[in-house]
Amino acid sequence: MLRRSFLLLLATPVLAQNLRKSRSRNSDPVATSSYIYSQTMRRIAAEKWNRLPIGDLMGNIGTLLLGTPYVGGTLEGAGPEICRADLTGLDCVTFFENVLAMARCSKLGTPSWDAFIKQITRTRYRDGQLDGYTSRLHYTAEWIENNVAKGVVRDVTPDLGGDVFPIRVSFMSEHPQYYPPLKADTSLVGTIASIERRLATTTRYIVPREKIADIEPLLKTGDIVAIATSKAGLDYAHTGLIVREGSVARLMHASVTKKKVILDVRLSDYIASVKSHIGVSILRPIEPNASSR
Repeated sequence: MLRRSFLLLLATPVLAQNLRKSRSRNSDPVATSSYIYSQTMRRIAAEKWNRLPIGDLMGNIGTLLLGTPYVGGTLEGAGPEICRADLTGLDCVTFFENVLAMARCSKLGTPSWDAFIKQITRTRYRDGQLDGYTSRLHYTAEWIENNVAKGVVRDVTPDLGGDVFPIRVSFMSEHPQYYPPLKADTSLVGTIASIERRLATTTRYIVPREKIADIEPLLKTGDIVAIATSKAGLDYAHTGLIVREGSVARLMHASVTKKKVILDVRLSDYIASVKSHIGVSILRPIEPNASSR
């Protein structure tokens, strides 16, 4: 971690300066995001991080994004659904999603912006195919299911002694007013409801909150954490990445309370701090191969 902290000191001023610029009036988030991406790819190449296991690579990339402002709703915009990527502001999902995509691009030797968008499309949309708003993997339970099937991640939760977690989701169809595309086109609500009904036939696994401290020694840097919630109609309420510091597994995430990407406390302490957090699913990234291009 000392090495990573040193690299952070070198990288943060450059990225932070561009993040401030990107949020100024008349700025272009896409151009700034492309610049941040290219600088990140250059750092990976210069430090030969692509030789690391993909999880460690993700940990290093995540560290470079510390301090990035928390911004929700960056995937929405006027017109039809397109694959948007905004590195100037991240929420909990786009944080791990972008880090994963950058790591996969590096591992595959495809550092272009177009390749980055292709990797995000592969993980963000059902079976990697963008076909309108409802093809996006809105519920984390389906994101896990689909990306396990695509060979992007492995759900190691059962191996960690996870308990059965029945999926009962309905929030999107019951509250379309919170989702601009559903509010604008109510015909999409029925499609979302059918997706929710299908997910009700699936099962995931979670390590309950009282057992998380016990499994922390088994977690690895770069593991994706999906935090299950007791809130009605939802499956998971938050996501992040594990960063291991010796025997401690800390949570790196885009924090809505801190309004930025942070390296937080150990995972078990974070889960214990929120009453509605009932457990976690752990997804381990898989090394990509040529078929993943």
